[in-house]
Amino acid sequence: MTVPDSVAPILSAEKISKIFPGTTALADVDFHVYPNAVNVLIGENGAGKSTLMKILSGVERPTSGRIVMEGREVTFASVRDAASKGIGIVFQELNLCPNLSIAENIFLGHPLTRGGFHLDLARQRSRARALLQRLEHDLDPDTKVGDLRIGQQQIVEIAKALSEDVRILIMDEPTSALSVSEVEVLFRVIDELKRSGVAIVYISHRLEELVRIGDFVTVLRDGRLQASARMDEIDVSWIIRQMLGTSELAARRPVQARAGREILRIEDVCLPRIGGGMTVDHVSLSIHAGEIVGIYGLLGAGRSELFECLFGARPDASGTIVLDGLDISGLSINQRIAKGLFLTPEDRQRDGLVQNLSVGRNMSLSSLGRFTRFGRITTAREGDEVARISRELQVKAPSPHTMITSLSGGNQQKVVIGKSLMTSPKVLLLDEPSRGIDIGAKAEIFRVMRELAEQGLGIIFATSDLKEVAIADRILVMSSGRITLDASSNDATDELLVSASVVGHTAHANNASTSKGSHHG
Repeated sequence: MTVPDSVAPILSAEKISKIFPGTTALADVDFHVYPNAVNVLIGENGAGKSTLMKILSGVERPTSGRIVMEGREVTFASVRDAASKGIGIVFQELNLCPNLSIAENIFLGHPLTRGGFHLDLARQRSRARALLQRLEHDLDPDTKVGDLRIGQQQIVEIAKALSEDVRILIMDEPTSALSVSEVEVLFRVIDELKRSGVAIVYISHRLEELVRIGDFVTVLRDGRLQASARMDEIDVSWIIRQMLGTSELAARRPVQARAGREILRIEDVCLPRIGGGMTVDHVSLSIHAGEIVGIYGLLGAGRSELFECLFGARPDASGTIVLDGLDISGLSINQRIAKGLFLTPEDRQRDGLVQNLSVGRNMSLSSLGRFTRFGRITTAREGDEVARISRELQVKAPSPHTMITSLSGGNQQKVVIGKSLMTSPKVLLLDEPSRGIDIGAKAEIFRVMRELAEQGLGIIFATSDLKEVAIADRILVMSSGRITLDASSNDATDELLVSASVVGHTAHANNASTSKGSHHG
């Protein structure tokens, strides 16, 4: 299904490819932006949406392909260059200076001046106030952005984009930090912009939003154009099918392992969000020894923050955490490690490894107390344990003395997992354990996870990849800080998982596994 040729696009990206070292982010993608319309762009995490938007807004240059605007080929050397041609963007990650005022942020990079030399602060304040009123927010333009709650900062980001004479406005997850009432205001502004001739490019994982406000939809999958259509000719099921393809999650599931005793129970874990609301919202669940639990969710769902709460990295978190019958809620990170809990972080380079240390020293870093006597490390014992773990995980390194930076991404990830195993854990928290590694390394990581579970460990891993979550015995879905689905892998379908990840209410699977854990949505 394609969009009819009778509607002429204001901008077309033709055969756009973008290749980063080792990764093809986009491959021959065509994307058309139609005037007076909301042009929806959707796809799973990693589908290439953000890369395409960065190219259209001047942040990135394409490896190949061209951009045509109103019949003429254009190139964008920078964000300012794209803005001068009428393209504005509201980034998902807020691009504001917290130490500057609202007005200063709105006009940063294109200040209003008198005679081309002197800042016209009064006019900036007046224009900023008018833009905020247009967005139905009565904020003082002199207020420091750092003093605003996150939803108000998002409004300032939108006002910043509207402050220039945009003809095409790209909005990347603009409602992710907004309240229900603020979303309604934004939709009214979008409708006003459409009527005034502005073309909107709208990216969101909230399918109900897209169906409500979209006019045209383009679906990307694995960096390629999958489909495009008029929104009034399709439905949510069509979008999900195009996003996910025809492969069924059920066909990829392993034989479910038999779970043992309850090894981890958490009750009403909460993490307040700065400015109001909850990043982790009353999450309760139970994990058993020998069980692999996958947590699926989109960016901002609260998966990483939940892990940080469990590991003790968020002192402002509340709730009860019981590990193998012992309440560890008030313990420090080191104490939780000693009791048998370990977290392998999402960013292994920044948070999981020390770049100027060897493979062996990285692996033993969290368990040096086991090899220390009278203030000195017994290197022989340390070396023996590093060698044993390296053999078990099949770490491919010339020797334990090899610098960690010389290893592939997959082997670095094995070292991070090895570091956790040297602490003798009872429960492993793995945050995106296969991110940034090749297919072969992913298979090895998943093999290791299955073997560890068979040895009696409880494993919880977070992923934004539907194919990966299929290895779990039980699947949870997080959305907006809550568990919106808790189901055995036998009950989880692709459509059910995606639906639970993009709606605010709790979804239920037929025959969902309640004997292995509970959830509060």
